[in-house]
Amino acid sequence: MKIQISGHHVEVTDSVRTHVEEKLAKIVKHFPGLIGFDVIIAKEHGEYQTDLRTNYEGVAVAATGADAVMYPAIATAVKRLDSALKHRKGQLKADLHEKPVCTTPPIAHEIIQEMDLSK
Repeated sequence: MKIQISGHHVEVTDSVRTHVEEKLAKIVKHFPGLIGFDVIIAKEHGEYQTDLRTNYEGVAVAATGADAVMYPAIATAVKRLDSALKHRKGQLKADLHEKPVCTTPPIAHEIIQEMDLSK
């Protein structure tokens, strides 16, 4: 699992890095197909914003979290990413179900041609 963490107006310390890795490790247990994550932690107007991005089954999945404190912002983003991944997994499973087959009703002129009208 590759995690790319970057900070915008925020210094990414070792404790922040380990916190993010611990949170994302829980997600990887449920979704072993995940290869990498992009994490951007930014501080704007006194509020921390966390953006998480990954690819799951060929589709980009992203989530954001915001809070006045950095760690709850990370937790919110991870929770939303988990929810988005579960939603995507449900979409993929729904495609596996057999779709109902639409049958066309018999056309009247075909029925008349098949009937024996010579009697």
